[in-house]
Amino acid sequence: MDTRAERLNAELDGVGIDLMLVTNLVNVRYLTGYTGSNGLALIGSRTRVFLTDFRYTEQVATEVSDEFERVTVAQNLLTDVVAQLPEGNLRLGYESETVTVDALGRMRELFPERVELVAVKGLVERMRTVKDEREIELITAAQRIADDAFEALLAGGLEGRTERELALTLEHDMRLRGAESPSFDSIIACGPHGALPHATPRDVKLERGQLVVIDWGALYGGYCSDCTRTVAVGEPGPEAREAYELVLGAQQVGLEEVRAGGDARAIDKAVRDIIYGAGHEGHYGHGLGHGVGLEIHEAPTLSFRSEDTLQVGNVVTVEPGVYLPGRFGIRIEDLVVITDDGIRILTQVPKALRIVD
Repeated sequence: MDTRAERLNAELDGVGIDLMLVTNLVNVRYLTGYTGSNGLALIGSRTRVFLTDFRYTEQVATEVSDEFERVTVAQNLLTDVVAQLPEGNLRLGYESETVTVDALGRMRELFPERVELVAVKGLVERMRTVKDEREIELITAAQRIADDAFEALLAGGLEGRTERELALTLEHDMRLRGAESPSFDSIIACGPHGALPHATPRDVKLERGQLVVIDWGALYGGYCSDCTRTVAVGEPGPEAREAYELVLGAQQVGLEEVRAGGDARAIDKAVRDIIYGAGHEGHYGHGLGHGVGLEIHEAPTLSFRSEDTLQVGNVVTVEPGVYLPGRFGIRIEDLVVITDDGIRILTQVPKALRIVD
């Protein structure tokens, strides 16, 4: 099987790039295995070089693939990378989405005239959209940790506890179960606060009759999980129940539409039409979902702006919602992997409305 660096080199051939300078640390990790905070890679048809500084020499020896020449430098990495460039004229690609204006200016000063700098956008990121078996195993493990911590949180009761206390409890429990950290800052939002899709937990106690939006995930082996459930503290009332069933039904349609070859924009529209058709246009403004992997938000996206086509090996969320300002919010989210014959849902916690004391 080709290595990731070999696959990248094949992509470079297709766009006329001789050599790729990879500085985005997420992409560096994907291509080399390196998990430190200072490193870069040069990848081309005859070049596999990894640079870091003294602090990471020993770490690199165990993490970075043997296909790379490992070089420890004492100066700024961009300064020392010049000595690693192959001879002759080069079209050198750089990651235009993450290279700063200052770094690009320095490269133009440092690199010889024979090197033509070429902006490359999203090349490694597109490779990352299709997960291999090991990546899916790590994401599945992360989701299992998150699921178990969520069940433990509900078992401990919700009424009278603050949003912030619950978020800290959930995140601590995930760490105890093996997570490196949460995969993002947890969202726990009760009552009217739940109408903020990205609410920040407050020192406000949960009360009976409220819906509570809980959006959380675990980071395990460098890979993220992501899930949202909306639960009720005691009976929430008929309006909340009706809205919950609407979102749950729309989310199920989204799960049924997600498949290899699916048009991401059309899938988003199928779900959006259901929610808007029920009178909630203006109460659901975010996209249906996004890719998950080394980062919590990756390609592909499922939204009204997306131009993506889904593929086998994509790991995506399906997460519609309804947000009624001043009243409540509802979001239901599953994490799924796209397979040859449909999808496999990685989230295991139930989705029927749960009433918690």
